Amino acid sequence: MEMESQCLSPCFVSDHEGFSGSIKNSTRDFIVIEIDLHGQRVNSLTLPQQTPELPAAEVQQSSSKEEENKRADNRTEKAVLQEVTAELSSLNGEGDLTEGFDLNVLLGSSVYEALENFSSKLVGCREEQKMTEGLEMSLGTFPDKHQRASVHRAVRHSYPHLMTITNQAEIRVREDPDFRELSKLVPEEEAEDFFRFIDAKVPGSAFTFSPDDSKSHRTSVHHFLSRKFGKLVETKSFSEQDRTAITVRLRERGKQGKKRTAADCEEQVETYTGFTLKKENLETLEAISYMSAVLGVLPSDFSYAGIKDKRAITYQSMVVKKISTKRLQEKLSEFERRGMQVSNIHSVSEPLRLGRLKGNHFDLVIRDLKNYEKCSSLELEELVKKAVENVKTHGFVNYYGPQRFGNSQSVQADRVGLALLKEDMVTALKLFLSPEEGDDLQNKAKRHFLHTGNAKESLALMPAYKARERLMLRALHRYGSDQEGCGRAWISLPHGMRVFYLHAYCSRLWNEAASYRLNTLPHRPVQGDLVWTSSRQDEPATEESDTAQVHIITSAEEKDNVFSLKQVVLPMPGNTVKYPENVLGKWYQDRLSQDGLGSCRFRITSLKLNVPGCYRPLLAYPHNITYSLQTTEEESFTEPSPPPSTTALKLSFDLDSSCYATVCLREIMKCDL
Repeated sequence: MEMESQCLSPCFVSDHEGFSGSIKNSTRDFIVIEIDLHGQRVNSLTLPQQTPELPAAEVQQSSSKEEENKRADNRTEKAVLQEVTAELSSLNGEGDLTEGFDLNVLLGSSVYEALENFSSKLVGCREEQKMTEGLEMSLGTFPDKHQRASVHRAVRHSYPHLMTITNQAEIRVREDPDFRELSKLVPEEEAEDFFRFIDAKVPGSAFTFSPDDSKSHRTSVHHFLSRKFGKLVETKSFSEQDRTAITVRLRERGKQGKKRTAADCEEQVETYTGFTLKKENLETLEAISYMSAVLGVLPSDFSYAGIKDKRAITYQSMVVKKISTKRLQEKLSEFERRGMQVSNIHSVSEPLRLGRLKGNHFDLVIRDLKNYEKCSSLELEELVKKAVENVKTHGFVNYYGPQRFGNSQSVQADRVGLALLKEDMVTALKLFLSPEEGDDLQNKAKRHFLHTGNAKESLALMPAYKARERLMLRALHRYGSDQEGCGRAWISLPHGMRVFYLHAYCSRLWNEAASYRLNTLPHRPVQGDLVWTSSRQDEPATEESDTAQVHIITSAEEKDNVFSLKQVVLPMPGNTVKYPENVLGKWYQDRLSQDGLGSCRFRITSLKLNVPGCYRPLLAYPHNITYSLQTTEEESFTEPSPPPSTTALKLSFDLDSSCYATVCLREIMKCDL
């Protein structure tokens, strides 16, 4: 588990002896089931609870390969799309919704690359050549009208200079003559932004061109807009500080005086459909990308309470907007071909919100169990029992797990977040584009940019499925790679992706603060600690605890043992939290100053980012924990003799939301996983 800082090692709560073992040998060894706010497992209504199957030596087992083989055909595509949706989908629908359309999913990698080449060819052609050759390409046939709508909007958003035409179910693209005409009047970048504004059609929105001191030129722009978009927009020139610019506003739809019918009211009510998603070896956002492409909606039209592990079988609640229960039912077979099962489909009145769950249930198998010193099976069983009882009674340090910081081997997300908080856009971008080990195309593209600074050439090298990197490189090519250009590149990413890096830094600092607190102060509440207060003294804190519920322990309260360690919370840095009033509070100040954030407001106006902060319990506790040891047989394909027997631990427990099962296992086993 890669959560250690350079100076503070993670702590354990108990001092029992640990043991070694392997987890996630297969997805069936790690099953995660979401627990809703009512305390119900989300799969309990429609699906039988699945638990990991152990190949016990005394029981004959049936084949366990069938489900893996069923999904084998999808492995390549899944690997290609693994990282696409996290950067193109903004959480909770923030940002420009058209960003959520993923052309790589909608069109497929080969067609997407052909479209990129077609677009580049158009840009490089002379105008006479475009007119005479009538350049055009087909994107394929899309029988589903929702998918066609998604393709139309996605292409126009990514390539504003192109227009899409439907011929029956086939979609073709060619250069948009209106774009060509406008780009002769204003800079090409402004023309692109204007056409995105027109396609978005956000009610009440406006678009302003750059100031223009030439009245005759402004008149030409006004005439063009009136001629081409007069029914849709109205234009006015506004003067400010002796400079004049044209502002374009969408016309309001005139409905005054018209009596609203029941049908009108019905149309204004959004349709929301809830369901339970079962997925295997698939990231939550990747699954959403597949489903949105099939249903022809935006990824941001899906809402969920939490992200679930990839290397696992997981069950979670979801809600999709604009899709009826009937339409969702019609697509079940297509989802199954992607390795997903949708069940418990029902109408709901609103979307889900992140964090709106009680927790998660885990069914785990730890295989090849061994003590660090050889001992008998009876002694191993006693050791496991002691470890489980200790974590049940004393809990574990509530560290953020390694997935919070990304999977990068060289530069993790918290370092990028630190650079962003210091508003050093250039350094943040260089860290973001730091290559990993390996000589694949994406690493070649990153190395090329860092060595040459040529974003255009790096963009040509970057694989089509690396959407986040391509968004950044395209912006760098357009705006340059200085401080301002890098800032424009960062703002090109959806809000959820930008703020992820800031949260990663704050999470890393929280982990270090937890280690410092336990290494420096007693393992009991002391004066100056922050505690979460509630009607029940022994009720643990939650990460949603707000400042009004947080209390600073007094000297008298420490002496009288008023509070317990399970009520102690540590702040996640931000601009609304208060810090402990003891040595830990000073540690926060010194640690932030060490990183150059002594006066940080945790707000980056240029990137539209704000980090208010929150409070996280120092300790977490598993609930309803059960375990059993079982003898298993290792697979053997060469030995004619019976395979050797090993010991496996079957473990089940519940955790509150935002707690990590791997961190709980680390406390139990006393080893990094």
